[in-house]
Amino acid sequence: MNAASVGNDTVRLQADRVAKWFGEVIAVGDCSLTVGSGVVGLLGENGAGKTTLFKLLAGLIEPSHGEVRLFGHRLRDHPGLFRRLGFCPESDALPDWMTGREFLVLMLRLMGFGGQQARQRTERWLARFNLVEAGNRRLGGYSKGMRQKIKLAQALAHDPDVVFMDEPLNGMDPVSRKQTIELVQELGAQGRTVLVSSHILPEVEEMTRQIILIHRGRVLAEGDVTEIRDLIPEHPTTVALVSPRPRELAAFLVRQEHVVSLEVGDAGQVIARTDRVVDFYRCLPGWILANDLAVEEIHTLDDNLEAVFAYLTS
Repeated sequence: MNAASVGNDTVRLQADRVAKWFGEVIAVGDCSLTVGSGVVGLLGENGAGKTTLFKLLAGLIEPSHGEVRLFGHRLRDHPGLFRRLGFCPESDALPDWMTGREFLVLMLRLMGFGGQQARQRTERWLARFNLVEAGNRRLGGYSKGMRQKIKLAQALAHDPDVVFMDEPLNGMDPVSRKQTIELVQELGAQGRTVLVSSHILPEVEEMTRQIILIHRGRVLAEGDVTEIRDLIPEHPTTVALVSPRPRELAAFLVRQEHVVSLEVGDAGQVIARTDRVVDFYRCLPGWILANDLAVEEIHTLDDNLEAVFAYLTS
């Protein structure tokens, strides 16, 4: 958040008028942030500059202008600070020939852990993400949801103080989403700094009340989520759920008060429109578990951020 809202004794991460351009394309422009402990959501449409800003803050790329500091130091001047960072990217370039277990051990060894410690931490995080049985399978055979989990595991296994999660819920089933949201909340309660990016406001609302809105590489608004939501006009949000038993799922959802309309689409899609999207996402995992419903994927087809951007950019 801004400097006025974060005391000097809690500042973890600072960006001072940071900009990044690639040729004539400005990916991030004149961005200043001061972040303390807890969970902060970075929200913006696809292409808004979230990933570039994350890479700048994590020291993975150098800014074209401005400066980033972690615990008061430039990362490039103090490479040992990288051990205090965890980074879960949106896209992946996982070594598909390695098993999940081998990959986590390698990442921990690169962080300086001995063999026994690396193996112990690997087993702990495989268990945390329900990947123990899949640990000996090659990463090339992992589903998108499993790949998301193994990326999160490598970002957290070395116990970093500051964690970046770039669209971490993409491709996860509803139950895994719920478990990951609870993990983010747990990390924030432990006093870590967690920055989570998403283009779906309800997902981030489940994790934190503190959000930053970014549009075309610039910060449009920041603060408590209730302040941002006050800018959003009421309108239904469209959610697509993929199920091997779509008619059974549709028959259940149409009876729920959160759903204002519903249709069954192609390829097992159930299209639901809800005027209480936060409550819908909160209740969905419980509905699935209690009623033995089958949901393989969930996607928000339109999201309330469009209304916020229209308001702020008009």
